[in-house]
Amino acid sequence: MTKPGGKTLRVTLVRSPIGTKQPHRACVRGLGLTRMNQTVELPDTPATRGMINRVSYLLKCEG
Repeated sequence: MTKPGGKTLRVTLVRSPIGTKQPHRACVRGLGLTRMNQTVELPDTPATRGMINRVSYLLKCEG
């Protein structure tokens, strides 16, 4: 999925997207998060950072 040695971000969904705006729910889904307390590793790209920035109030991010 990511290049060996490439930078990644660990993102965890800590708040439910229920009751949020539809574009925010789409960002959470686009990040690959479907359940509470689920953690995914994503490549550190400008597109990924933009999605994380938009829904930062729902996530916990570790570099």
